[in-house]
Amino acid sequence: MKTRTATTIGLIAILLWSMLALFTAATGTIPPFQLNGMTFLVGGLVGVASWIARPQGLKALRQKPVVWALGVGGLFGYHALYFAALRWAPPAESGLINYLWPLLIVLFSSFLPGEHLRRAHLVGALLGFAGVIVLIAGRGAFDARAEYMPGYICAFVAAFVWAGYSVLSRRFGQVPTDAVAGFCLVTSLLSLVCHLAFETTVWPETTTQWLALVALGIGPVGAAFYVWDIGMKQGDIRFLGVASYATPVLSTLLLVVAGYAALTVSLAAACGLIVAGALVATLTPKKSVPA
Repeated sequence: MKTRTATTIGLIAILLWSMLALFTAATGTIPPFQLNGMTFLVGGLVGVASWIARPQGLKALRQKPVVWALGVGGLFGYHALYFAALRWAPPAESGLINYLWPLLIVLFSSFLPGEHLRRAHLVGALLGFAGVIVLIAGRGAFDARAEYMPGYICAFVAAFVWAGYSVLSRRFGQVPTDAVAGFCLVTSLLSLVCHLAFETTVWPETTTQWLALVALGIGPVGAAFYVWDIGMKQGDIRFLGVASYATPVLSTLLLVVAGYAALTVSLAAACGLIVAGALVATLTPKKSVPA
């Protein structure tokens, strides 16, 4: 597969993740770990369903422990830390800290064989992060109270976990994307265990909530991880890192369209900065992008 094709496929994950907040809002008041367990179950079954036409996909589950540790650690570890951050600290501030991960992907990619950090990618990533700061700042001042520090730390570590999982996936490029189905199913199981230990079960109350839950599992918590895996392993990992900053802005725009949020000046400014960052990232000389 050509780099450009894999990069385009990876961009689909960003579009799908932009629907995460909208679909989550539409599911009602389901506790985070329960929602994670249910949606990752659907996401895992999406991959398993593809094995009906390709029975060889089942063989992808035969991986070394280090591969399972990376896959499950990335998916479950990131979400567990992020949910803890949302529980122990304000969501806006937690989201800002967590959105260090695209910048970290750009930085970490320089340690990969054959990859070199270019100024255009770094500047693009910094512009993208500035866009997220503007977006979050438009919602209010950052609350730095000591009681929120555990949550902020979890959000910070979560950013490193997701960036590490994404970049290290390239080091295991020989592992087929079919293995992601197994990672999703184990993540679902661990999430449900955490749900039973820490939460009270709340089932969807309407057909719309059930449909939103299924859509969440098929798209943002399902297909997104498969196409992201392809993008990380075979695409332009640095450009995908920069482009990931479009996720919170697209997410907010969808919430505005759906009536869950209001259009603000900070949203428009954030859009401008993130678009500028993506354009700057494309200025990297062609010879630096592997074919």
